[in-house]
Amino acid sequence: MALGVSATMAVPSAPVAAASPLGMPRFAAVLMDADTNEILFAEQATAIRHPASITKVMTLYLAFDALDAGRLRLDDRIVMSSRAVSQRPSKLGLGVGQSLSVADAIGVIAVKSANDVAVALAEKIGGTEDGFARMMTAKARQLGMRQTVFSNASGLPNPAHFTSAQDIAILSAAMIRNHPSRYRVFSDQIFSYGKLRMANHNKLLGNVPGVDGIKTGFTNDSGFTLTASAVRGGRRLIAVVMGSPSGWQRDRDVTSLLNAGFTALDIRRGGGAEDMPALLASSGFALNRSLRSAPRIAAVDVEEGDGE
Repeated sequence: MALGVSATMAVPSAPVAAASPLGMPRFAAVLMDADTNEILFAEQATAIRHPASITKVMTLYLAFDALDAGRLRLDDRIVMSSRAVSQRPSKLGLGVGQSLSVADAIGVIAVKSANDVAVALAEKIGGTEDGFARMMTAKARQLGMRQTVFSNASGLPNPAHFTSAQDIAILSAAMIRNHPSRYRVFSDQIFSYGKLRMANHNKLLGNVPGVDGIKTGFTNDSGFTLTASAVRGGRRLIAVVMGSPSGWQRDRDVTSLLNAGFTALDIRRGGGAEDMPALLASSGFALNRSLRSAPRIAAVDVEEGDGE
C-alpha cells in the first residue's frame, strides 16, 4: 500500500553527457568538512557519475523522512512484488507475496544492499518505483544536489540515473544532520534476518578510526564507489570516491582522504596553513587521476554483487 506521497518537482531530463561515464568509468573524489560543508579536496567533483548502491542512501533518507512524519512505522509490513523480486543481486531473495517489517528492510538495505528490498520499500512509500524515484530527485533538489537525477531506488544501471561526487557528499551530510539517530544503521557491521547473518560491504567499519558509515556501491558501469564518514576529536569528515578500479583501491583512497583531512584540521587548529596536495601525497593518495588513462575496472559477473 502506498503512502500517498508525491513529488512536486519535475524531473529534469538526462543530459547527453550522462551516458559517458556509464561506458567509461572515471575517477572522482570529494573530501568535505561535514560541520561547515567546506570542500577540503575535490577532483572532478561535479562531473556526472553513476552512484551504484550509494543511491540507497537517498532511498533510506526518504524512508526516515516518512518515519519521522508518521506516514510509516517500523512494524509496518513491506510486501514483495514481482518487480521487486525480479531485481538483480545483491538481494535478500524473498518470494512474491512474502513480506518483512520496515525495520528489517532498513537493516537489509543498509548492510546487505539488497536491491529487491529497496524496490519493495520504494513501492511502499511511493506507490511505484518510478513515483518514488521522482520523490528522490525532488528531495535531491531540496538538499542542493544539482547534478543528480534518480531513476530507481537501487542504483542498478540506467543512463538516466546519475549524480556527482559533490552531490553524494551533500546527501551524506544531510543524512547525518537530519537523521542523526537513524543514521546509526549505517555503522552496523552485521545484520541478522532470521537465520541469515549479513556482513556490511563497508570494510572500513571497525578498521579505520572513527568511521561510522556510510555506503559502498559497485556496478560494471560505475566502478567501485564509496561515501564514508568519520569522527575524530569531535570533528566529522565525509569522503566520497567514485569510479575506482577495485574495492581495495577505493577503500585505500577513502582512508587516505580521511587521514589527510584530519591532519589538515589539526594543522589549522595549531594556527598553521595546511598543504592538502602534500598531505594527500604523503598519505598515499595519487593526485590528478582524472587526467591519466583510466585503469580497467575489475568487472564481476553480477551487478551490485557481494563484492561491492
